[in-house]
Order: sequence, then C-alpha cells, then structure tokens
Amino acid sequence: MKKNLLLLWLFLSLAGNAFGQEQYAKLNQWLENNVDEMGGRAILMVYQDGKIVYSHAVNQMNNRQKILGKLIASRQGKTADFSDYTPDSKQPIASCSKWLSAALVMTFVDEGKLKLTDTVGKFLPILSKNGKGAITIKQCLSHTTGILSPDLRENLKEMRAIKTMDEAIEQIAQYPMEGQAGKVFRYSNTGLQIAGAVIEKISGKSFETLFAERIALPLEMKNTDFGNAKVALPAGGASSTPNDYMNFLTMILNKGKFRGKQILSEKSIAEMQVNRITTEVKVAHSPAEAGGLGYGFGEWIMANGAISSPGLFGSFPWINNEKKYCAFLMTFYLKSEGRQEKYVELRKLVEASL
Repeated sequence: MKKNLLLLWLFLSLAGNAFGQEQYAKLNQWLENNVDEMGGRAILMVYQDGKIVYSHAVNQMNNRQKILGKLIASRQGKTADFSDYTPDSKQPIASCSKWLSAALVMTFVDEGKLKLTDTVGKFLPILSKNGKGAITIKQCLSHTTGILSPDLRENLKEMRAIKTMDEAIEQIAQYPMEGQAGKVFRYSNTGLQIAGAVIEKISGKSFETLFAERIALPLEMKNTDFGNAKVALPAGGASSTPNDYMNFLTMILNKGKFRGKQILSEKSIAEMQVNRITTEVKVAHSPAEAGGLGYGFGEWIMANGAISSPGLFGSFPWINNEKKYCAFLMTFYLKSEGRQEKYVELRKLVEASL
C-alpha cells in the first residue's frame, strides 16, 4: 500500500512539474525572443494566490551591450556586473519610483496629517509668493499642477546642482505656469518633488528616512532606497530589487495589506487608482509609450483593472486587479520605441499562462 502511494505521489509530482514547464513555455520563449532589445538581460516575476508562481531570468548580453554597460558604470564610479539577474539584483528603477513615493505620501493622508485637498502654499510659502500656492497635494500626485516643467534631461541636470530640498522648491517656484492647476496633465518630476518637500516639512525628517520607516521597513524592502544624494528625487531616484518591488506590488494588490499588517488604508489604495485625466484635463505631455492611458497617483491606469508605473530604463511593474495577480519585469535599456506594444504582449502572455 505504501509503495503504491509513493508511486502515485511520484507520478503526480512529475506530472505537475511537466505541466508547470508547459504552462510557462511561451512566457520563457517571449523573454528569450525579446531580451536582446531589452538590454540583453531580464528577469520576470509573477505573484498570484499568495505566492510567487513564476520567476525566470535570461542573459544574452552581447559585446556592444557590455561596452555600454562598462561606460555607464565607469561614469558612476562603479564596476560593471554582467551576471544574470536574480530576485535580489539591485539597480536604479527610474519612474517605477513614482508609485513608491505616492504611497509614502498617502501614509500621511491615512494618519490625518495631510489632506489631498491641502494646498502646497500652506507648507511651502515660496510657492505662494510665485503664484503656485493653490496647487493641491492631489494635483502634485497626478501631474496636474499646471506647472510648465523642463524636459527630463534638463530637469535632472538642474537637480544635480541643487544642495537642499528648499533649493529644489525655490527652483520649481520660478517655473512658469502653462495652465490652471487641475486642468493640465504634464508627466514630469515636479509634482512629486513638491509632495516630497511637503512631507519633509510636516515630519521634520528627510524623504529618504520617511521612505525607509514607512514603506521599506514594514514591507521588508531591505534593498530599496532613494540613495544618498544631496536631494532625494521622489519621481525617479529609487533603486530596488525584483523581490522588494514585488512586496510593494502585493501590498497594493491586497488593498494595502502585507503579511497581515495594513500598510495603507483601502481608501488610499482606491484613491491612487482613480483616473485623474478626465475630459476636462488637457494632456500637455505624456510619454509616447503611455499611449493615451489614464493616470492616478504615481501609477498609470490601463484597461481591464490593470495599473502600472514603468521606468525609463525599461523595468515594468504591473498589477491586474480583475485577475488578481501582479508582476515585475526588470531590465536596463534606454530605447523606448515599441515598449508599450511589448508590455501589452507580455501581459497577455502572463494572463494566458495563469
């Protein structure tokens, strides 16, 4: 009897493994087929039903990609590492940071220390002196401040020369307005920089410390931070790992709860996922790959219950609330043409596999 049970168990185990391999074969193949256009390396992780159901890395870096990697690393004073990505590989995640920062601001809303309708001039008088004091926190989180921000490259160059958060806000105060706050959408770093300065004023702590205490620590994101630059960049300055970012995504998917602890309220999660680009809002600038998507707080609103916050370097976190799963693709490359089509194709393959 025991022998028969053992044989049955062995058969079921082998059958399960074979099914699992077949189930994700097309997903594996997609990564193999597309990795060359995504910097030569990629790792994809998928979470559903309380666990990671898929984790696969591909590394096909060619000499050209390695030379570029060495050049980028040398500019940063680092040594290039071309080993396979793992769930604990850490690298800059660019605009994937926006989702993290919006969630951090919402912890203050949950505590009643901040309202979405609060105006920024209440905390940052320099903005009031320059005609921007009536902008609300809600508008900062949704890129609808009405401020005409410089393009990303110019903005980052300016920020590198700034030594304090107060200086960053003084710089923003000088930017012109391009329309009424709440009526113009311009995807930029500006709104989240203002929101970051506001929570620093409220708490008396640095943005980096606040993120560590309120998001990274409770979510066990041990390898995620906003670096040690003179001024934190809430809109794009974080570095993270697939494991860490998946912890954040599972919290959002589970309506603010992570391992039994409520990190954000269900109300805040819902607020973050409301599309703020209404018919009354003019889209002044949106990334080409966004392709007319909606936007909430720190996240793009896609069709069929999907939300995301892709980064400049190609990393792509997303959640599907209807199908109740989340996933994170980590890559590092700059060519953005065709990204949205790739993301749509990948999402469909993941959902077919699940």
